[in-house]
Parts: sequence; structure tokens; C-alpha cells
Amino acid sequence: MADARYIAAKLLDKTLKNDSYSNIQLNSGLERSDLDSQGKKLCTAIYYGVIQRRITLDYVLAQYCSRPLDKMDSIIVTILRCGIYQILYMDSIPDNATVNESVRLAKQFGKTSASGMVNAVLRNFIRGGKKLFAKDEKDDIKRFSVMYSIPEELIHSLITDYGEEKAKAFAEYSAGDEKSTFIRRNPLKCSHNELIKALPDVKIFTDDELCYRLESGSVIDTDAFKSGFFHVQDISSQLCCEMLAPTENDIVLDICAAPGGKTFTMAELMKGGGEIHAFDLHEKRVKLIREGAERLGFDNISAKAGDATMYNEDIPKCTKILCDVPCSGFGVISHKPEIKYKSLSEFERLPEIQYNIAQNALNYLAVGGEMVYSTCTVRKAENEEVVERLLKNHPEIELAELPEIKGQKYSNPVTFFPDDFGGDGFFVAKLKKVK
Repeated sequence: MADARYIAAKLLDKTLKNDSYSNIQLNSGLERSDLDSQGKKLCTAIYYGVIQRRITLDYVLAQYCSRPLDKMDSIIVTILRCGIYQILYMDSIPDNATVNESVRLAKQFGKTSASGMVNAVLRNFIRGGKKLFAKDEKDDIKRFSVMYSIPEELIHSLITDYGEEKAKAFAEYSAGDEKSTFIRRNPLKCSHNELIKALPDVKIFTDDELCYRLESGSVIDTDAFKSGFFHVQDISSQLCCEMLAPTENDIVLDICAAPGGKTFTMAELMKGGGEIHAFDLHEKRVKLIREGAERLGFDNISAKAGDATMYNEDIPKCTKILCDVPCSGFGVISHKPEIKYKSLSEFERLPEIQYNIAQNALNYLAVGGEMVYSTCTVRKAENEEVVERLLKNHPEIELAELPEIKGQKYSNPVTFFPDDFGGDGFFVAKLKKVK
């Protein structure tokens, strides 16, 4: 029977080698395991922790390993990362236990010859006072990078866009262990009291009797979820839909809709009335929208496959459009930490793609209608700069006034950060077609 640390190391080694999505890799691994709930919790904590703190861990290991990490056996590097992570960030586990378990892991993976080195590296780190930085480390950006495990390239980008204080706050939250999960109640299926009663094992913080922050517990496998009482959606993503403010009198286009969270929130805001035409590029992802709509009981959603950059004459003129474009995803790195390690060069083409999607979406917008352009990134190159280009090249649109959200007025456009509502980084701009 494999234990939590063994499964975490095995999954990590596979994830980092194949550059695969962490949530898919972990969920698949846990489903195949025979771990109990405590074992799954430990495995998850180590797995996500190592990915989240990889820059920090590798900086420490470089000080204690005689060979460069990329010249060492990958599973040994993974075991060392897991060990350093537990020593630095998991206070509930005694250091000696971490060392002993790491040595055992090396042997379990058939690397007995390296077990002595694993023992020495971890014990030397503990004896050295578990210091993060080398004595001669004076570079402020390097220290920023190591402290919060954020690539230096991304740090420079964040500081350029928002200044050092905002960049630091975002990096600190993104590297933290406590992440909020939000759900949105479906008022067509249940009341506030019925939802709370249906989730007795889940600790819930009520935000506004539609949006709920989960403090503990799992909800996906509950009868309440299967009955369509709610869907899982980050609060920033919910606010994006509230900014568009569709009603039962609207014809709505959700042009990049999968997996459907925003589609469902808009359907709820429309009280199940009006029309929502939801599209996504791949039929497999469109199927997720259809399944979610059926579970939640929304029959005002029509979901089809379609290319958001190509004009489709079958789509009617719409009074409201949600244009949530593909993006770098840097706003959600607290939940998908592998994203932050990608080079910014991988996203150079995105602003042009985003602009083309938004420009095509405008073809479907009726005069007097409103469109929200949104992303789950915090890069101005994908946000403000795209909107500025749209406004410059399309005199028929102008910035619209944003509705009051949670008792507060926001300037248009707006970027939400984790310190606003505890959710993901998210950008929203609202445009109105005036002629």
C-alpha cells in the first residue's frame, strides 16, 4: 500500500517532467489511490506546496547539493523538494520525521545509493538554522522571487504594471497556503436555509446569500451539488457577471463560455428567462456547459461549438455579451501554480488573439447593447491595452458605467486583486455600443 508521501512524490515527478496540469494530475492520482481522507489531505498539501514553492525550494537546495539539480536524478530532486517543503512550511510535522520519511522514500523508489545524500542535505539544512537566503544574497528582485516563488520576469512585469507594493501583496497571496473556494447558490433550486441544511459537513462563510466562501469540506460529491443547488465559481468571476448585469429581457452571448461558470451565473441573474447563446471552440468542453445547465435546471442556455474569432451569421443580435477571452491566467496562479513558471514570451501572441475575439464579438452587439471584456490575468498588455485598442479603432463603442457592486462603485475598467474580496485576480471592462 503506497503512502501519501510516496504518491505525492510520484505525481510531482510526473507533473514536472511532463509540464502537465496540476489539478488534473492530482485528481487522477488520488482517485486511483487507496488513501484515506487524512492521507489525501497530506498528499495534496505536499503536492501543491512543492509546485507553489518550487523556486524557493530549488534556491535552498542549490546551497546544499554538490551537483546542479538538473544533473541529478529527478525523483531524488523531487524527494528533496518535498523534504525541504515540509521542514519550511509544515510545522505540524517534526523535522526528524520528515528526514526519516525522505530517506525511506529514496529507498522505496529504488535509489538506496542516494539515501545518504538525502539524509545529509536535509539535516545540514536543519542544522544551519533553516535559513532561506544565502549570506551573500543582496539582489532585491532575487530575494522577492525566492520569498514568494515568483519568476523574476513576472515580478518585473507586475511591478511595471502596478508598483512594488501591489505586486508584493499579490505575490504573497498567490504563494500562500490558504485559498478560498467559492460557490454560488442557484435560487431557482433552493433557498439560503435549504442550502445550508443540505451541506451540514461544510463550513461556510456567507457573503451575500448567493455567494458563499467555503472554509472547509468538499462539496462536489454531495447530493446538493448533484441536485443543482449551486455551482463552484470564484467570487471575482461572479462579480464579472454582475458587472454585465443581464436580465430576463436580454439576449446574451457568452462567446468563450466553457466550462460554464459564468454562463450559469448569468442564467441565474436572468431568473432562468431570456436567452443565452454559449459557445466554445471544442465540443468536448461545450458538453460541460450542457451538463451543468441540465444539472442546474437552466433551459434558457443554448450551448454550441464555435470559433470565437470567426463571424457566425446564425448568432442573433444580442443586448448583452460576455467576452471572457483566453489569457495567460496569472490571476489564478494561487489555484494553478504551474502557470506562473511559464515564460512571458509564450503569451506574446495573446493580445492579438484577444483583440480579434473582442472585435468579432462586437459584430453581434445590438446598438444600445453592452459587452464585458474580461480575463483572469493581471497583465495590462492583455487587459487595458486591448480595451484601449478597441476604443481607438471602434468609434461605435464607449466605456459604460459599472453598476454598484457590494455597496461600492468602481471605475471602468477595473482589476480585482485577492485583497479586494479574497478571490482571484480578474479584469473587467464594460463597453456600450452607442451607434
